[in-house]
Amino acid sequence: MTTFLPLVQQILLGLNSQSDCMSNISANATAVTSGTAAAASTTALDIPTDFMSLFTLLLPFSALRDWLRLVMVGGFIEMCRRFVFGGYTKLVNSFFITASFEEQDASYTWMMVWLSNQPSWGKARDVQVCTNSIINNAAIMLDGADEGTARFRSSRKLAYLPSLLTTYNLWYKRRWMTITRVQQQTGWYGSKEQTLYVTIMTRDHSILVSLLQEARKDYLAAQEHKMGVYVSDTSNNWRQVAYRDKRSMNSIILDSGVKEVLVEDAKDFLQSKQWYAERGIPHRRGYLLYGAPGSGKTSFIHSVAGELGLDVYIITLSRLGLDDSALGELVNALPERCVALMEDIDAAFTTGITRDTIAAVESQDMNAGKSVPGAPPAPTTSRLSLSGLLNALDGVGAQEGRILFATTNAYAALDSALIRPGRLDLHIEFKLASKFQAQQLFTRFYLPSQSLASTKEDEQDNDDDEAEDNSVDSGYDSAGRDGDEKMPPSPVESTVSSTESAFNTTPSEKPTYRGTSHQSRIPQLKRTQIAKLAVRFAEAIPEREISMASLQGYLMTYKTRPYAAVANVSAWLQKERDEKVARDAKEKKGAVDMAATAPPQEVVDSGASEVLSVKPLALGKIETS
Repeated sequence: MTTFLPLVQQILLGLNSQSDCMSNISANATAVTSGTAAAASTTALDIPTDFMSLFTLLLPFSALRDWLRLVMVGGFIEMCRRFVFGGYTKLVNSFFITASFEEQDASYTWMMVWLSNQPSWGKARDVQVCTNSIINNAAIMLDGADEGTARFRSSRKLAYLPSLLTTYNLWYKRRWMTITRVQQQTGWYGSKEQTLYVTIMTRDHSILVSLLQEARKDYLAAQEHKMGVYVSDTSNNWRQVAYRDKRSMNSIILDSGVKEVLVEDAKDFLQSKQWYAERGIPHRRGYLLYGAPGSGKTSFIHSVAGELGLDVYIITLSRLGLDDSALGELVNALPERCVALMEDIDAAFTTGITRDTIAAVESQDMNAGKSVPGAPPAPTTSRLSLSGLLNALDGVGAQEGRILFATTNAYAALDSALIRPGRLDLHIEFKLASKFQAQQLFTRFYLPSQSLASTKEDEQDNDDDEAEDNSVDSGYDSAGRDGDEKMPPSPVESTVSSTESAFNTTPSEKPTYRGTSHQSRIPQLKRTQIAKLAVRFAEAIPEREISMASLQGYLMTYKTRPYAAVANVSAWLQKERDEKVARDAKEKKGAVDMAATAPPQEVVDSGASEVLSVKPLALGKIETS
């Protein structure tokens, strides 16, 4: 109130000056008529200096008292209005429960799946149509979306979604419920995030708990044969990018006992949370898969995650802008039960994750300004440090309950502190293909699709297979099973008009292409025939020389021709050996040329005053079988 006194004083001063002028005029008029100028003199108003003086001065005015009464009555009425309406709002809200679900949280997807299963949702009048493959797993499919002619059929499916800023009315267990989806802009770069609001007319919180449990149950049922794949964005938030079908463990062909060791260990870990807690051991488990490229490490992780029913969270250590704090934030945000995947963990740093590389990195930074003509550019170092990675794996803030999978092709480049128990507990080597793996791959590759799930098919014909070997229609002519295999497939004739053919190639010309076209009929072979071919194929494959990825790529060129695959495998192996020798020679020559063109490094000998000039040695390539 004291802050307004100067303003009030200015107003009263102006009123005082006006009253002085009016008093002088009246005094002059009275002096003329009565002649007594002394009786007409007036006194000036005193200016109040505090609040009480101002109140005493204004109290005699009747208008002020009326204003005070009006303010008091109006304030009382407004207070009553707010009390009534506020109490009414609180009373009404006490009969409702409102829950919000953010898009980044898994519960948002639960509710979308639950909405898709509600019969009343199919009758909504205001919907958003979406073809996003991720949302389609959590929304309503249009009736007949998979039907129709092939001309209009598409791999994308249409789905209904709740429209933005629209309120939907539903009934859940005889309770009235409203659904509202809003979208808000978050951050400085225009990123948007959606939030789903669910309001239930009930005072019982068990209804909300029942709704969440039912939504989670529907989600798990919808994703029984799928798993979610998550990646991190630049804001260090986990974002779901895809749903993938779970891969059967039978589709992964490894040496005997490898799959069983890891899967049984992982299942035991997930069931031993109480055991870890009682002994004060952090509930974390890490697996390191190392070995030659193309040996099936990533595919095996995919199948293990599906077998355990866990989602996969991919941590890219070479991501732009990822540092120690960002990595720790990502690891802390992992859910309790999940598979965290760090592929090529050795590639996150310049020359491998070892403490011995610190000096090399420092010397590289010192010589960053020196450029050598013709030399390749120096690789940039990562902002992620070894200590930051170790703290993320088993630090104070590391998430518990998760399973970590790390892969590498250079096991010797990893620091011993990284691969010790407690961080990466179990190390499994993935070697190149063995004869056993080659035989299993061939058998599974050429078995009929309907026979993959059954292991007892054709058991009743085992005695007759030997006699019927030559009579089975294998899809080839009578000249021999692989008579047509050596002939290149004929091109498919195209139906074009006479006008188009006048400007295209003449009928006598044939298209030239590299590769093999799968146009011949698939042979109808029995299990015993395929088993014999698999044995012949495995005998031709050298032990631990070819990767499983290379074998699968070779068989893909003979997708429908198993006899040709067996007949041509020796020529393919010789070609692979020749290409490998050429690559090794090229890499060796490149390393020698790099060492020859590298600038000399100055090394100061502590025992002598002279400066020695030496050249760096060319590092050999480390290979593990």
